[in-house]
Amino acid sequence: MASANSFRPFLYLLIGLSVGGAGAVLFRDSLPGKEGSPEEQIRKLEADLKTSQNRVIALEGKGRRPGRTVGDGLHDLRDSLEAGNMISPDDILRTFQPLIRDLSPIFDRIRMKQEKQHIDSMVGELTRKYDLNPAQREALHAWCRQKIEEDAKRFGELAGQDGTTLETLAREARENRSDRGLDSFMEGQLSGDKLKNFKIERFNERSDRVQSDADMRVARVDSIVKLDDTQRDQVFGIMARGSPDYDASMDLGGAVTNRNKEMLTVLRPDQVELWQAEQDKRRSAAEAEMNELHMTLPKGWDPLEDW
Repeated sequence: MASANSFRPFLYLLIGLSVGGAGAVLFRDSLPGKEGSPEEQIRKLEADLKTSQNRVIALEGKGRRPGRTVGDGLHDLRDSLEAGNMISPDDILRTFQPLIRDLSPIFDRIRMKQEKQHIDSMVGELTRKYDLNPAQREALHAWCRQKIEEDAKRFGELAGQDGTTLETLAREARENRSDRGLDSFMEGQLSGDKLKNFKIERFNERSDRVQSDADMRVARVDSIVKLDDTQRDQVFGIMARGSPDYDASMDLGGAVTNRNKEMLTVLRPDQVELWQAEQDKRRSAAEAEMNELHMTLPKGWDPLEDW
C-alpha cells in the first residue's frame, strides 16, 4: 500500500543535500516513530530541529547575506510545532532552499564524480556494439558529461526556485532519463548499417520500457477493479501512451497527459467506485502516518498516480 514511507526517503535525500551528511542524520533522527506519546514525539522533533538550526547557522557563517536564511526557516518550523500546527514537506523544502542554492555547485561536482562510472559503462557498451573510433568515443564522453551537467543544473535550479514543490522535484527525478537525447547525438556519429542497427535497438529498448511500465500499472489496476479483457487492452494502451519513454513511432495513438483520469473513462460505474474507495483508503492511511509526525501530505499528492 502507498504510504508516507514512499516519500520519506526523498525528504531525507533533499535535506541531506541541503545541509550535508550531519544534517541528514539529524533530521532523520528527529522524525519520531510510532512508539511513544504524541507529546514526546513533538518534544523530540523540536529539540532536534533546534540542533539542526544551530548547525545550519554555523554553515551559513557570521556574514549572513540579506534575506531569509535556513536558520530562519527552522525557527519558523519549531514555532509551528510549538503552536500545535501541522507542517508540510513543502514547508521543509522552502526552509532549505537558500542552502540548496548556495551549495548546488558543490553537489554538482560530487554528482559528476559519481556519474563517471556510468559514463564509462555507456561509452564502453556503445563502442563495442558500433565499433566507435577514438574521435567518436571522445565525442560521446563529452556529450555524456555535458548531459549530466545540464541535468544537474536544471534540477538544482528547480530545487532552489520559489514555488517549487516536492511533488515537482519527485516528478523531475522520476521522468528524466540519463540517455535522453542520445538518439540525436548518435545519428550524427553513425551511418549506414551501424545507424540502422542503432535505431532498431534504441526503439526496442524504449518499447520494452513502455511495455514493462504499462504491464505493471495494468496489473495494479486489475488487482483493484478486476478488468475484463477489452478493458485490459484499453488500459494498457492508456498506460503505455502516458509513459515518459513513449513516442509516436510506437503507433499506439496520441500521447496521454493524465493516465488515471483517462483510465477512468473505460471503467464501469461500479469499478470507478472501487477505484475511488481504494484511493480514499490509501490517502487516509498516508495522512494518519504523516499526522503522527505532525506533518501534512505534500500538496497535489495522488495515492494512485505513481505507486
